[in-house]
Amino acid sequence: MEESEHEISAPLLSAASSSSATSPEIHNHEENSPVEQVALTVPTTDDPSLPVLTFRMWVLGTLSCVVLSFLNQFFWYRTEPLSITAISAQIAVVPLGQLMAARITERVFFKGTRYEFSLNPGPFNVKEHVLITIFANSGAGSVYAIHVVTVVKVFYKKHITFFVSLLVIFTTQVLGFGWAGIFRRYLVEPAAMWWPANLVQVSLFRALHEKEKRAKGGVTRTQFFLIAFICSFAYYVFPGYLFEMLTSLSWICWIFPKSVLAQQLGSGLYGLGIGTLGLDWSTISSYLGSPLASPWFATANVAAGFVLVINFHLDLAAYEREGPLYLSTFFAITYGVGFAALTATVVHVALFHGREIWEQSKASFKDKGMDIHTRLMRRYKQVPEWWFVCILLVNIAVTVFSCEYYNDQLQLPWWGVLLACVIAIIFTLPIGIITAITNQTPGLNIITEYIIGYIYPGYPVANMCFKVYGYISMTQAITFLQDFKLGHYMKIPPRTMFMAQVVGTVIACFVYLGTAWWLMETIPNICDTKVSNSVWTCPTDTVFYDASVIWGLIGPRRIFGDLGTYEAINWFFLAGAIAPILVWLAAKAFPNQEWIRLINMPVLIGATGMMPPATAVNYTTWIIMGFFSGFVVYRYRPDLWQRYNYVLSGSLDAGLAFMGVLIYMCLGLENISVDWWGNDLDGCSYASCPTAIGVVVEGCPVFT
Repeated sequence: MEESEHEISAPLLSAASSSSATSPEIHNHEENSPVEQVALTVPTTDDPSLPVLTFRMWVLGTLSCVVLSFLNQFFWYRTEPLSITAISAQIAVVPLGQLMAARITERVFFKGTRYEFSLNPGPFNVKEHVLITIFANSGAGSVYAIHVVTVVKVFYKKHITFFVSLLVIFTTQVLGFGWAGIFRRYLVEPAAMWWPANLVQVSLFRALHEKEKRAKGGVTRTQFFLIAFICSFAYYVFPGYLFEMLTSLSWICWIFPKSVLAQQLGSGLYGLGIGTLGLDWSTISSYLGSPLASPWFATANVAAGFVLVINFHLDLAAYEREGPLYLSTFFAITYGVGFAALTATVVHVALFHGREIWEQSKASFKDKGMDIHTRLMRRYKQVPEWWFVCILLVNIAVTVFSCEYYNDQLQLPWWGVLLACVIAIIFTLPIGIITAITNQTPGLNIITEYIIGYIYPGYPVANMCFKVYGYISMTQAITFLQDFKLGHYMKIPPRTMFMAQVVGTVIACFVYLGTAWWLMETIPNICDTKVSNSVWTCPTDTVFYDASVIWGLIGPRRIFGDLGTYEAINWFFLAGAIAPILVWLAAKAFPNQEWIRLINMPVLIGATGMMPPATAVNYTTWIIMGFFSGFVVYRYRPDLWQRYNYVLSGSLDAGLAFMGVLIYMCLGLENISVDWWGNDLDGCSYASCPTAIGVVVEGCPVFT
């Protein structure tokens, strides 16, 4: 194997790829994906005759997008927000699609003319189902710019019109299309960019649509999905309502019920989580995604990063020397890790994928470099790149006009828009590569807040707008690219996929903003935490508002600059840039040590980027599950992994989603709860207590 090929593919395959237990099917298809997980999961066939733009697709797709957009925005403002994922719609539309196929007339209208069509062209098929799910994804993903509208209108109580709000939301969402189009050739077509999360949906689509003969003594994937789905649905009533302690079983706290130190060590929610286990799928997958979709090398990098940070916390000598760890210190360290992860991302991609990017830039794709999926997709008309460029240029022009003409409402000057676009275009490719390979996405919110807060302090609304244009446009691009890859795997015509994304985004923008505006206009004292017994406290918007005050009004110069306490945190930028260089040099010095190339510094450094709000138990249980799936089962029982791994992930997600909605609708809205010790989350009442001498906190022991 040539060195260039080795550089691209080696980090993508887990240790199990070198195992002798490899499916013989892979060797029979020389054009199949070089990524073993993809070769084991994604079908290498296509039926171009399947109807895609059907009446069923339009009705169910639009309905899914509208319903999910309304419900997610409606529950967003509540004290206990509820997120309804696209997998709920992905499952729910199957019987509806089959019912429409069975009942709607098969009559052909305008037969013999160019306008000939039928409301029912045949059985409900998988390609229709994929497009409906793309619509649902638009409604399931939150419209981040709503935060800006809510904070300006409710928290700052400033004037902002519905039209200006709509402009901000549209331009933010659509800007990502431009970046996605530019980077398609690097992040969708190459087999090396395999987007692990998509394999869960591919497996679920296959389980729901492919007919499979049951092996003697076994179950088909469809039967396995139904069994796992029912079990997940029924089980979640315990950690979700009846026995909430299952979320974090901190047994050290049970053994030492009066020890502050032991509870700080053992608490999975408020401490280091040593020995803590969570028997709750929402605990496992809520922040880092499904561990069953994470390749083992990425899981190992997250585990290493998590352990390194926890060692940080157990430096007792430093703790005694510096005094108690206050929130501001942890806040500073969190941002430092974020700084390092960003520079590590850019340098890592330049070193380990620079040659690939250069080759793609020079020649795009040659036939011999295509895997079977890219070859099959060549039969369909591609989306011309100038479509994306036009959308990008028009959108930037509209954004500049909006910020200049409505500057009294948005505060962001024209150069701020262009600077945000520069940041987005610089980071979309490296962050996209990391996401496509590891299923972990470094965030840009830190660097956008930092830059605009430093050069344009005192303008909190400008800070928020800059963040959504610089950060969310990149996030939207990653979402669109992931959807394109899903369509690539499922052989959806690219222009049809593009259309579904555009229409779904437009619908979601209107429904999200309309719902939010209605709630803000009709609910008295919405987002006011001082109102007793109010369920409309807007916790996520409160955090967004706090960030705008810290970064927009106070500014990073007073935190990380010459006027601040944590100026040394800026050295994390340099440390993050150096770390991948050390790995690259080690890989060059020891080319036979394959494990060195599996060290992914952006993932390792940014592993704890979700803490807070993620806690130790989210990480420990996720790592255990990831190890069992990605290493143990994948290596020693590849047959079981191939058939059931991603189907299990999808069924656990689906069962949790449906039971979560049912509990919330039936019991949560009425504030009906069960009061007993099993619902005492974590059971570590002393974990948050101070250990400093003389500090008095109600319910905590006093150290003297």
